[in-house]
Amino acid sequence: MKKLLLLSFILGIFFNAHAQFPTGGLGGAAKKSTVTGRITATILDSLTKKPVDYATVSLINVKNNKSVNGGVTDEKGKLTLQNVSPDSYKLMIGFMGYKTKSVLVTTTPSKPDNNMGTIYIVGTENILADVQVQGTKAIIENKVDRMVYNAEADGTNAGGDATDVMRKVPMLSVDANGDVQLRGAAVRVLINGKPSGTMAASVSDALKMIPAEQIKSVEVITSPSAKYDAEGSGGIINIITKKSNAQGVSGSVNASAGTRQNNGAFNLTAKTGRLSVNTSLGSNFAYAQDSRVVIVNNTQLNAGGFNNISQDGISRWSRNGLNGSLGLDYDFNAYNNISTNVKLNRFSNGGPGSANYIINNLPATNISNMDMTRSNLDWNVDYKKTSKKEGEEFTISGQLSTGRTPTSFSNLLTSAAFPNGVLTASDNTAKNNEYTGQTDYTYPFTKTTILEVGAKGIFRNVKSQYGSSDRDFDYNQDVAAAYGVISFDITKKIKFKGGVRAEYTKIDFNTLTNGTEKNDYFNLFPSFIVSQTLKKGGTVKFSYNRRVQRPSENYLNPFRNESDQFNIQQGNPQLSPELSQNFELGYSTFVKGSVINASVFYRRTGGVIESSISPITENNITKVLSSFINVGTAQTYGVNLFGSYNPKPKWTLMSNISANTYEVTNNATNISTGTFLNYSIFGRSAYGFGKGYNFELFGVATSARRTYQGKTDPFYFYGASIKKDILNKKGSIGINTLNPFTKDLHIKTENNSINPLGTVYQSSNIYYPLRSFGVNFSYSFGKLKFTEKKKIKNDDVKQDQQQGGMGGIQQQQQ
Repeated sequence: MKKLLLLSFILGIFFNAHAQFPTGGLGGAAKKSTVTGRITATILDSLTKKPVDYATVSLINVKNNKSVNGGVTDEKGKLTLQNVSPDSYKLMIGFMGYKTKSVLVTTTPSKPDNNMGTIYIVGTENILADVQVQGTKAIIENKVDRMVYNAEADGTNAGGDATDVMRKVPMLSVDANGDVQLRGAAVRVLINGKPSGTMAASVSDALKMIPAEQIKSVEVITSPSAKYDAEGSGGIINIITKKSNAQGVSGSVNASAGTRQNNGAFNLTAKTGRLSVNTSLGSNFAYAQDSRVVIVNNTQLNAGGFNNISQDGISRWSRNGLNGSLGLDYDFNAYNNISTNVKLNRFSNGGPGSANYIINNLPATNISNMDMTRSNLDWNVDYKKTSKKEGEEFTISGQLSTGRTPTSFSNLLTSAAFPNGVLTASDNTAKNNEYTGQTDYTYPFTKTTILEVGAKGIFRNVKSQYGSSDRDFDYNQDVAAAYGVISFDITKKIKFKGGVRAEYTKIDFNTLTNGTEKNDYFNLFPSFIVSQTLKKGGTVKFSYNRRVQRPSENYLNPFRNESDQFNIQQGNPQLSPELSQNFELGYSTFVKGSVINASVFYRRTGGVIESSISPITENNITKVLSSFINVGTAQTYGVNLFGSYNPKPKWTLMSNISANTYEVTNNATNISTGTFLNYSIFGRSAYGFGKGYNFELFGVATSARRTYQGKTDPFYFYGASIKKDILNKKGSIGINTLNPFTKDLHIKTENNSINPLGTVYQSSNIYYPLRSFGVNFSYSFGKLKFTEKKKIKNDDVKQDQQQGGMGGIQQQQQ
């Protein structure tokens, strides 16, 4: 009841605030509405009265004589131009063998749609040059607070998935498992500005479920304004998907099959008048393959005693998933819109395994099995109101997210002392419910001076049920937030955007030893960006922001996962959030079609959360417990360099280099790790041979990755693909390969721990079968014009980058 009252109070404040602003806003002069409409027409031959298909049409603004839109007619001579702002235009219609015709057309905010009916064009014996109406969008765009990669403008993305797209995005690094980092730090991934239960469960799995053809663009927000939730020391990645805004029915089909995984996706949009319905279905199936893991644990207890446990085993891990969504969008009129969307996702991971052990010089064998299923539902409802004043907008959004993660495992350990075997088994069901209400208001005083204010409430509950026992974990986290952002031009070339966000967090949870515990805290998160436009299209900017990362379910759940009974995993509900301060200086320029983006940054993070190992003794055997702790304070210096160059019009070379230091000082001992260098390098070459053929090569290499207790050795992987446009460029077919000359990806990790109980040395060698070959097919039907709508965003929780599996062998199979 208290949550409902608090949510009602937050929304009530902004309903009342919005009521103070009459339509048009503070008496300002009415300007063009941001609501857009469409222009339709049918083009016929004046003599034969037959449709003129593939006639090119350009929409010219009468005031400045610039082309703002355009398209081609279909086989019935019909034309639809979407997203047309209210204004006065002229249609320029041209086709080979016809005289160019100009027709005046006007749309208004109260009547944004205009059906021009039938337009006749006259033939001529002279051949007319085609009217060019469609420009080429740049693959990389640099904006004041983000870098944008326009995936739809990159023809080599067909047949891949979101993981393949991410590897081409500036400043991002993607490892062999598909986990994404931004400048060496964890990053929050949103879809259309919203959090996703699928992303919260496993980022790498969720990215594999999104076909590349569905992605319109990827925004890399290194300096989020106060409007965003304050989570993410590295920043925010926002994946914007394609949505059809065409009248009638349109959609796409994508499928891929290969030696490692198979994907399928179907998308359909139906629109009539002001009602639009979007639906999608997707699936992912990965073949079960043997992965080898070799782990050695050496422990020396301070109370006396030495233990040595080594294992050499095989895990046959499989992964499959299903997802679906249904969305409705309706415009009541030119100024009021409501939309809703429901997304369902289900992932299943698991499989059998076997291992040979040497426990203090005594042999043993173990047969294991593990199953983990994640089911998530996200339901959003959004209302948006605009006015005649261009840029003024008021929104209210609500979101329900719920997830279930049942996990079970069993181990049968056999040795000379236990010839019949010792069976251990357990199960756990984690439940995550989240309710969110948000309201935002944007008011433009002028075209360049804009005020944004908003409030938000998030109410989370995480429960972990341990089989049939009464040892349940109950964790509640409520967040109330409000923000204000102002942006304006200091001069014609210098822009400023800054603000502050206030967040109050209320936490209570139960533990087995101390009963109910509480942890409430209040934080202010200021941020600002100053950018200056230089000569010849260059831009330089400086930014500062303060960020937070709260631990999510996987970090908090105290359930002991003993799928590897000698390497146990457990969450820590007493974790504190990370707090970071970020400074960035960046430069970007476009030179004759080439893109250069360079930046340097400094980040100071307190309460850094990392995995930690420690010894525990059970049944006279010392095992290794892996959990999470706040290890200390980190200072990070980094640089990022991205470049794209076209030696020839159809040949693109692209490279991204990221490097940052790693240095953490423990607050309790004042001991520092020392300073190390982490880096990653991505290189890509894409070439279009003509006739619809495109070929691509890419490679990724990383340095050793440091943590407070150890390091992971460097690794690399590479791939290639070729695709051919078919069916009048509505479809494509291609083949791809990953690590064709290397069967396994070897990942070696070493950790050393010294604590009051003793010392632990752990060495882990994973041989992950990465080599793969596959074929892909995609096909789009209907007229696809894409738009996006603002959605609610929850991006305040730190996500585990390897959440797909828990413990020993299973953790590495993601």
